[in-house]
Amino acid sequence: MPKIVFLDTNTLGNDVHEELQRFKNLGDVIYYDSTTANEITDKVKNAEIIVTNKVVITKEIMASCSQLKLIVVTATGTNNVDLTAAKELEIVVKNAVNYSSESVAQQTFAMLLSLMNGIHTYDSRVKSGQYSEGTSFTWIGNSFSEIAGKRFGIIGLGNIGTRVAEIATAFGAEVIYYSTSGISRNEKYKLVDKEELFSTSDIISIHSPLNDKTANFVGEEEFKLMPTSSILINTGRGGIVNESDLANALNTNEIAGAAVDVFAVEPIQENNPLLSIDVPGKILLSPHVAWASKEARKKLLEITYANIKEVNQS
Repeated sequence: MPKIVFLDTNTLGNDVHEELQRFKNLGDVIYYDSTTANEITDKVKNAEIIVTNKVVITKEIMASCSQLKLIVVTATGTNNVDLTAAKELEIVVKNAVNYSSESVAQQTFAMLLSLMNGIHTYDSRVKSGQYSEGTSFTWIGNSFSEIAGKRFGIIGLGNIGTRVAEIATAFGAEVIYYSTSGISRNEKYKLVDKEELFSTSDIISIHSPLNDKTANFVGEEEFKLMPTSSILINTGRGGIVNESDLANALNTNEIAGAAVDVFAVEPIQENNPLLSIDVPGKILLSPHVAWASKEARKKLLEITYANIKEVNQS
């Protein structure tokens, strides 16, 4: 049976034990919670199959594994694997696609609604006793706005972006989108250029991959285009938004708020400017978790299992 090595199972959560144990049907499996760069070579030296989420697999690592025939990435992005080297060495690389659309879309709106509706502020008002001390049946505070009637701009209309568009439409928003590839994706929604997207959207949500076209795609110039009442959501990739420019846009009131699940360096560094916004309530942060509903992670492991089984049988 082939030797299968999982390098970073802690990225998959601690509630999918049964799904992970199932891989023992496919070979002799070793599970590592995490793996540092210095540990990789020793851990995979006899592996025929490597399973990785974020551990980087270089040409040197591949070359040191004489029996390696398959690298399986438990994610959609494969930027942590040297694909050119894999092709040269005739090592198959498999990834997983379309497993987290519902999860990311749900987290996108959870963050947006929490930010727009000031959920934490209202919750605190009641639990602190301040609401009980008031004379009115209600406490409006800074109030909140409705999604209905807003222009909802989406960057990247793939599987996730399309699902977000459907939900935004159900809320009563007008959906427009910008295609980073230049390809028209869906006739149901209006395709616009970059300037129109940023200058006319009340809400902008990012759902594109990180590549040469999208790195630092949202920065100082884009924030200047955005209405001062607008909100930016990034549940796509951290490097798409210039974090210093976003912090400045929030501090100078160029935009009203932001919800961010992904960061240029992960985990987020202590000196990241997004952690020291002048008015912390303007930004909502989560630890790159939008993809990770239990259902999405189970589906991811089902796809990973199928990827290994397919190559084993070929």
